Amino acid sequence: MNIRSLQPNEAPIGRGQRDRMGPLATLPVFYKLDGKKALISGGSDAAAWKAELLSAAGAEVHVFAEDLKPDFAALIADGAGAYVWHKRPWASDSFQGMQIAICDAASEGEAQAFYCGARAAGVAVNVIDKPTWCEFQFGSIVNRSPAVIGISTDGAAPILGQAIRRRIETLIPPSVAAWAKIAKQIRAVVNGRLEPDGERRAFWERFVDRAFAAAPTATSVQDLLSGTAALARASARGAGCVTLVGAGPGDAELLTLKAVRALQAADVILFDDLVSAEVLELARREAKRMLVGKRGGRDSCRQEDINDTMVSLAKAGRRVVRLKGGDPMIFGRAGEEIARLRVEGIPVSVVPGITSALAMAADLGVSLTHRNHARSVRFVTGHSRHGELPDDLDWAGIADSRTTTIFYMGGRTAAKIATKLTEAGMDSATQVVVSKSVSRHGSDRWTGPLHALPEGIAITGCDEPLLIGIGAVFAPVTSRQYGRAPGAALL
Repeated sequence: MNIRSLQPNEAPIGRGQRDRMGPLATLPVFYKLDGKKALISGGSDAAAWKAELLSAAGAEVHVFAEDLKPDFAALIADGAGAYVWHKRPWASDSFQGMQIAICDAASEGEAQAFYCGARAAGVAVNVIDKPTWCEFQFGSIVNRSPAVIGISTDGAAPILGQAIRRRIETLIPPSVAAWAKIAKQIRAVVNGRLEPDGERRAFWERFVDRAFAAAPTATSVQDLLSGTAALARASARGAGCVTLVGAGPGDAELLTLKAVRALQAADVILFDDLVSAEVLELARREAKRMLVGKRGGRDSCRQEDINDTMVSLAKAGRRVVRLKGGDPMIFGRAGEEIARLRVEGIPVSVVPGITSALAMAADLGVSLTHRNHARSVRFVTGHSRHGELPDDLDWAGIADSRTTTIFYMGGRTAAKIATKLTEAGMDSATQVVVSKSVSRHGSDRWTGPLHALPEGIAITGCDEPLLIGIGAVFAPVTSRQYGRAPGAALL
């Protein structure tokens, strides 16, 4: 199969093709209030929080309330923002000159009256905790200003919004705020030195890598700008690069952060047939996707064609991601690809992924090197390049009762594997687990003794990727069940 017959973005439906924007419950808009006026009605703690938020955005906050809660009064007295306290309730003329208006209403009647008054004046309105009378809503905020992240659940689940905010807070270091200020400072200079698209994007991708690595130093701006000349020279030479990225066993949540960044930076993605649609959804929308899957017993792309395509794309100046299921360095032919790219003088790097054997162990709750059962673990291929069981395997070593062995791609050679191990002295009652489509939809599992392995393969089938785990560490699994795992297909 010649890979050049494949067209960019030509993939089965649901395999990463660009879709239309889905429905939005609300439109996320970032509204500048610096130097503008905002109205707050009410002296409650909830109103005080909204007033502080508006003041932090640079607004002149006009507060209409006869009395203020102590914290609200202290906020105004602090003098850290621009507040004007009108010691009376709001009136129809209070909305004049205001950009937005917020009210903490005690009743539905007051909420409706405030809403109607603001709308009559053409002012955007929000009534706290009364979504019926809101034209806009406040979400949870991650503040790395000038980088600001807003999170909304359309009022349906505020607790979920807060949980999302906490998760994002752990991912984005506080130093991102300083980097965002630097980006604002140097953007015009960078745009003047670098061409649109490729050069600028390469610069900002390097910038982002630094922003998430450490806090800026006194020389950061100078270092960044001095690198623009090298980028321009590299672009003139048409220099591209290739990154081999491990997509893991299928579950997108098992991707590393570095893998996600590589997908977001790619111009072209050459992906295996085993890469899930959820993983591809994390890629840059503009990136071209090319399916180059290799599956046992099916029509496949030749490795030589994949190598040629990577070389030609990189020499054309593209940032290429070779996206492989599991880990690129375990039965992924990464060595052949790296060797070819180095011969061609193309920069190549590797982002590790979680290999399916480790995902299987996690799913089973089994330590592959449990000190009571195993002194080593082996990953063994179940077939050679000709599709048969390799004839140079160390069966005596594999049959060692203190070794945990995981066979990859051994579905069609399982009967021979069982025979070879038994002949090498392994107890035919040794525990075995067969796991199909680990961490993916439609996963399945069989457990039993070594002598029944062919029966297990017949039950699970080998039409999808499967692993065969052999060793004493699997005893807790096989003691719970012999045969197909109840409900395993739903895992």
